[in-house]
Amino acid sequence: MRVLVTGASGLLGSEVARQLVRQGHDVVSFQRRSSGVEGVEDFRGSINDDAALRQAVNGVEGIIHLAAKVSITGRATEFDAVNVEGTRRLLHLARAAGVRDVVYVSSPSVAHSGAAIMGAGAEKADPRHARGDYARTKAEAELLALAANGADFRVAAVRPHIVWGPGDTQLVERVLARASHSRLPLLDSGAALIDTTYVDNAASAIVAALHRMEHVHGRAVVVSNGEPRPIGELLSGICAAGGVAPPSWSVPGGLARAAGAVVERVWTWAGREEEPPMTRFLAEQLSTAHWFDQRATRELLNWTPAVSLDEGLARLREYYGGEFRSGGRSLPVSMLHAAGQSRAERPSRRKR
Repeated sequence: MRVLVTGASGLLGSEVARQLVRQGHDVVSFQRRSSGVEGVEDFRGSINDDAALRQAVNGVEGIIHLAAKVSITGRATEFDAVNVEGTRRLLHLARAAGVRDVVYVSSPSVAHSGAAIMGAGAEKADPRHARGDYARTKAEAELLALAANGADFRVAAVRPHIVWGPGDTQLVERVLARASHSRLPLLDSGAALIDTTYVDNAASAIVAALHRMEHVHGRAVVVSNGEPRPIGELLSGICAAGGVAPPSWSVPGGLARAAGAVVERVWTWAGREEEPPMTRFLAEQLSTAHWFDQRATRELLNWTPAVSLDEGLARLREYYGGEFRSGGRSLPVSMLHAAGQSRAERPSRRKR
């Protein structure tokens, strides 16, 4: 199959492309820079450029669409242009080019309204109650994508939950950077139970969706490792892999949520471009449970995770060798948002 992967220069997108190449597919990618994946033909351009997109979808049978604007800052119009209109444009050109199958890579944040999530499935995307422009526009784009589904143009949505792995600049390295400077608190003692997804597992689930379209088209599924752990335990494991001290101080979740709301207003008022150190949404994610029932996902995709949480942490230890060094980036604005799609991500690098 000739498969197009958009956003293949990110952590998750590059792993999706590698897995497709290993399976023998003819893989092309589309993003602003080279994917860096051996065996992939790169097309460079903007998701808003019809001519460039038309060239990329030519002769393609399947598309995996990961490209997105992922941030807490930025103008709402920018999120709309990339996440909503870019997806609309891709779907239109794909259908016109005779593409059969599209996997839209979404986010659990499309159905999150701030409350704890314990054993839920893939609830319907809800732009009205989504937290922030990223989640809102991803929800709108998911609804748009699934509405395009039909017998001759099959579309499915896959929502990976908190994707991480070696070289991950969205979660792992920001946790390590904050912890190395003693600026990583636990909220409510780190007791909230959360699930995450090791990058290889997220990629294999997305690829499985492409192969299982007859079972999953027209639907959304949430993907995770299916191993909920207290968030304090996960953060400690990441810190151990990078050779930095784990967080040792705690802040009440309610206080952090209130402070995050104030910080958001200050950032907006000041027009600051960089991500704030805390937001209400991030505080909610660090202090409330969020894990999902994986039974329907695994049945629909005929898929199970190949890499356990403990094996993933072991791979982190091997990658960083206990010697993480950083200039001190801040924590990601939304762990739930991060699905390996940010333009700030880079392909995995060699061991330090």
